[in-house]
Amino acid sequence: MFDLVVRRVVLVAATPALLAIAAPALGTGPILPPRPMRVPPPVAQPAPDRAPQAAPRAVPSVAAGSPAATPGAATQARLRARAAMLQVVRLTNDKRRAAGCPALSVEPDLITASLRQSWYMARTRLFSHVWRDGSTFVARSRVAGYPTPAGENIGWGYRTAREVVEAWMDSPGHRANILNCGAKAIGTGVAYAADGTPYYTQVFGWQ
Repeated sequence: MFDLVVRRVVLVAATPALLAIAAPALGTGPILPPRPMRVPPPVAQPAPDRAPQAAPRAVPSVAAGSPAATPGAATQARLRARAAMLQVVRLTNDKRRAAGCPALSVEPDLITASLRQSWYMARTRLFSHVWRDGSTFVARSRVAGYPTPAGENIGWGYRTAREVVEAWMDSPGHRANILNCGAKAIGTGVAYAADGTPYYTQVFGWQ
């Protein structure tokens, strides 16, 4: 499933941003930021997670790579995205173990839901938990075959998995999702926009 990610690699300057949402927050809905521009504003605005959270400050970064669009480049992009997805899982479980929470198991259906979310954001440049058709991470997870999603974190523009996980840990809403000791499963997705900007998703599950 990891190998489905496709990336066109180009050099681009981007300001990272984050959003977090958990299942109990769906009653109020997420805060929708403006569509990301090539040089977006430096402050990210997270969606509410149980209670409104302070917006994390984003750190500018550069996504480096070659603009080649050959089959070899596509293969390298898939491998790099797959590696980033695995690193997000490993780093997330490291944070959980350090906080006394059990490690999460990787759930294929949550990978599918995460990849679809990252692909959608990369294609539309709409950085939001809610698609234009109104679907939420709960609906997307159920369509993918997972009935009990617990929460979703998203981020874009961070150069590495470590950077995005550290940024999530610095934001109360994202941190609460990662350190929710009741969660048992995780799926991650990484996709790249046409200009090379990375979009990250992690979805948590209760079973």
